[in-house]
Amino acid sequence: MKIDINCDLGESFGNYKIGMDEQIMPYISSANIACGFHAGDPLVMKNTIQLAMKHHVGIGAHPGYPDLQGFGRRNLKMSYEELYTSVLYQISAIKGMTEALGGKLNHVKPHGALYNQAAKYEEVGAAIIDAVKTIDDQLILFGLADSAFLKQAEKAGLKTAHEVFADRAYMDDGSLVSRSIEGAVIHDVDLVKDQALETVNSSVRSISGKRLNMRADTICIHGDNPSAVHIAKSIYTYLNEKGVEIKKLNL
Repeated sequence: MKIDINCDLGESFGNYKIGMDEQIMPYISSANIACGFHAGDPLVMKNTIQLAMKHHVGIGAHPGYPDLQGFGRRNLKMSYEELYTSVLYQISAIKGMTEALGGKLNHVKPHGALYNQAAKYEEVGAAIIDAVKTIDDQLILFGLADSAFLKQAEKAGLKTAHEVFADRAYMDDGSLVSRSIEGAVIHDVDLVKDQALETVNSSVRSISGKRLNMRADTICIHGDNPSAVHIAKSIYTYLNEKGVEIKKLNL
């Protein structure tokens, strides 16, 4: 058995420090790096790319809505053209900087509200898919496991990675529980470890206790979770003990 573990990183900007990227990086295989719109800045982007290269971690662009104050977790109403151009700009920034530093961009994962909107609305998904195809149609597109967004991307000819969450609760329909609801983010490390192992076996239990079957190519750990380092290390160690190989997804 093998699985990719990804984490949203590079989310500090200016004088604001968010996450513990250096401590988390040894326990993941893919890094989704903020592109400056919901978080991150050029210096943070450069440092995070170099850190990922040092640890041989797959480098991904993490585009979001242009919403620093809301950390990209608020839904914004944008036309197809506005959103397409915004995502195109963000991915281009990470790709260009990665290549300038001697690395290679591996994947794209939308952030926050953009991620959730893409799973629900075809036009939002189309803007992201078209931006990825314009830049490099060999990039792997990360999205919510078994979502309409990934089916849309696969139909468009893109490589996809079905993503599951070790530290988030699920609704009965396979969508993520809203962060406004208590219990949406799982902080108990033992529960997170158990859910991670379940997802490797293409299964997860919803917040109501219903057993859900879903494809799992990559497990997400949230870098802004206060327990992120402990969670990342615990999952990495636990899965290895269970004979699961942690490996980045290849282009």
